[in-house]
Amino acid sequence: MTETVGRPWVRADARAKVTGQAKFPGDFGMADMVHAKILFADRPHARVVSIDTSEAAQVEGVVAIFTAQDVPVNEYGLQTADQPVLCGPGSGKPGADVVRFVGDQVALVVADTRAAAEQARGLMEITYEDLPVVSDPFEALKPGAPQIHPGREASELHPELSTEGNFICHHQIRKGDMEAGWAQADVVVEGQYHTPGQEHAYLQPEAGLAYIDDEGRVAVVVAGQWAWEDQRQIAHALDIPVEEIRVIYPAIGGAFGGREDMSVQIVLALAAYRLQRPVKITWTREESIRGHCKRHPMWFRCKWGATREGELVAAEVQVVADGGAYCYTTNKVLGNTTITCTGPYAFPNAKVDVDGVYTNNPPSGAMRGFGAPQGIFAAEMQMNKLAEALGMDPVALRMRNLLQDEMPTTTGTPLAGGVHLQEVTERCALAAGWERAEEGWRKPAAKGVALAGRPKEAMRTGMGMAVGFKNVGFSFGYQENCWLRIELRGEDDIERAIVTIGTADVGQGAHTVLQQMAAEALQVSMERVSLEASDTGTSPGSSGSASASRTTFMAGNAIREAAALALDGWREGERPAVVEHTYLAPETTPLDPDTGEGFPNFAYGYVAQVVEVVVDVETGELRVRRVVCADDVGKAINPEQVEGQIEGGVVQAMGWVTCENFIAQAGRVLTPHLSTYLIPTIADVPERMETIIVEKPDPRGPWGARGMGEMPFLPLAPALLAAVHDATGVWIDEFPLTPERVLRSLRDGGSLLECDWE
Repeated sequence: MTETVGRPWVRADARAKVTGQAKFPGDFGMADMVHAKILFADRPHARVVSIDTSEAAQVEGVVAIFTAQDVPVNEYGLQTADQPVLCGPGSGKPGADVVRFVGDQVALVVADTRAAAEQARGLMEITYEDLPVVSDPFEALKPGAPQIHPGREASELHPELSTEGNFICHHQIRKGDMEAGWAQADVVVEGQYHTPGQEHAYLQPEAGLAYIDDEGRVAVVVAGQWAWEDQRQIAHALDIPVEEIRVIYPAIGGAFGGREDMSVQIVLALAAYRLQRPVKITWTREESIRGHCKRHPMWFRCKWGATREGELVAAEVQVVADGGAYCYTTNKVLGNTTITCTGPYAFPNAKVDVDGVYTNNPPSGAMRGFGAPQGIFAAEMQMNKLAEALGMDPVALRMRNLLQDEMPTTTGTPLAGGVHLQEVTERCALAAGWERAEEGWRKPAAKGVALAGRPKEAMRTGMGMAVGFKNVGFSFGYQENCWLRIELRGEDDIERAIVTIGTADVGQGAHTVLQQMAAEALQVSMERVSLEASDTGTSPGSSGSASASRTTFMAGNAIREAAALALDGWREGERPAVVEHTYLAPETTPLDPDTGEGFPNFAYGYVAQVVEVVVDVETGELRVRRVVCADDVGKAINPEQVEGQIEGGVVQAMGWVTCENFIAQAGRVLTPHLSTYLIPTIADVPERMETIIVEKPDPRGPWGARGMGEMPFLPLAPALLAAVHDATGVWIDEFPLTPERVLRSLRDGGSLLECDWE
């Protein structure tokens, strides 16, 4: 009997990546290959009146120039097809002649060399008619605001999508009796919060190669997260059958949700299809930052009430999210915000309104946490302020109100898969130094600190806590599925097991975990398991997206079921034994559009964090000394990878909260480089990071596993801002916590948000 699940196996791609042998999309090349460059709009809102390509076409080496009129079906989009492939006249699609953000694509220049393509791009003459720019989502919602997408039609597939004004979507919850809830409240805390956008900062910017393969298909080698959706959207835009498109994912180079939406896929396929030769493209860092989506900026207005004993009785939350120029996944991201903005707590009375809004800013899309980090931030800030107003320890207040098994959420149904919020909270608090006595929880006293070159009296230390939860999978009524094939080869014994699956490994180590689970399910050694993955040419069935913390849960269950069927065939003498199987996750329901009631998800993950910080009150600089993070992962299939996910998620969240300052002004990106948009370096990581792996099995997860890739990101922001408050006595309700913002908040007694909520 072999035991591979639960052991820290070395990642399957480790050697190739550390030796430089792993090939990313930008590393591919072929004979007779040409190079492409995209002409971006570089203006936030305008109508393309005309495109003159004559001078550009004269550049030596130019092979072709494609514009809107060359796109058979000039539209695409993951949730709704509201974005042109190329913006300009001549395609016959209403509205396709309008650019709506600076990263809209206007033309594709193909040449023998990249230099020639770039030269020709600079000679393109575009006549624009500038249109009014709407960059503030609150202004976009006002009557008479310029319409960014006039004439939109209703969506039967996604009824939450709006067609009124600049609304993208609306979600709401109406639970209980708000008037009665406020009457029970002895303490009421109100707050306004803002969470900023965030750049994905991929290791490899968008790049790819498209060519005609041996079977006559248009093959597109790119970095993505959902190969079948890429395939579907490419085929739709080119107006050819899906089976004539092949999508291949090599090493990804970073994703974090941002590669769910398209970038270079369609224009690459268009050029290769029309030219019948290989076409390559690689974006610069500036093109990447301007051209792809960001985390949703959100604004919150919250009012929460509790009894003097600390029982939560009522919550009102209003959310406005900047969806940018196109829908992308805004409706689904905000579904998660809707269920997390009241936190992992039991509220008998709740009123929630969440609006996604079109603006002329870069589109907002999926990013690690998918709407939950923003919702959890507002919820946990409210909880920490309530604890202070009640004179209660923040752990004690949480332990009194955290959801448990069979307790209804604000959507009216219990969390699926077992609820272990109290355990992660307790284990995190105890590890961080809290004491549990007969009279209740007691927070550890702050310790002084001395830093070289700084006066001791300027340094303040503080500690803060936050708790979070998030769904596993997309759900909300979508039937989650995962296809794979297992082939067993050998004579008397299984000598080789081949697992074919389309699931991408976006850097999280998914392919290693899939091999571990297959070896465990088949009871063979890891060396006998091989994986064929990330290619629609070998995986005709969809395995779904590598996102939403779903891969281990979905693929693991598919492997267990398929392995059992393959072993049955093997025992009956099939040589080889081949099984194709699709795992279907438990059914869920969308939220009721009026009440918000529903059973939106089939599984959840849980996390608690404590952050210890040092604040220099004279300079506004802060230093994260320690992070304690407890995650309920159900079962750690590969404990070292789980620890790596926790550490990576914490540092990425620290970047969002402390230094990453994406600035778009009047729709124009002012931070298009990594010298102006600062991401954390090794010098910025916490001095101490303690990971606590909690294993409370999900009854329907493979070997009890829950998805956990997004969980460590969720509570860092509110925990860190609670620590800053503990150190300084000042609540800061927005971030990033640049030294300037911290100093200004200390001077003014807090951050002052001005939003036109009416």
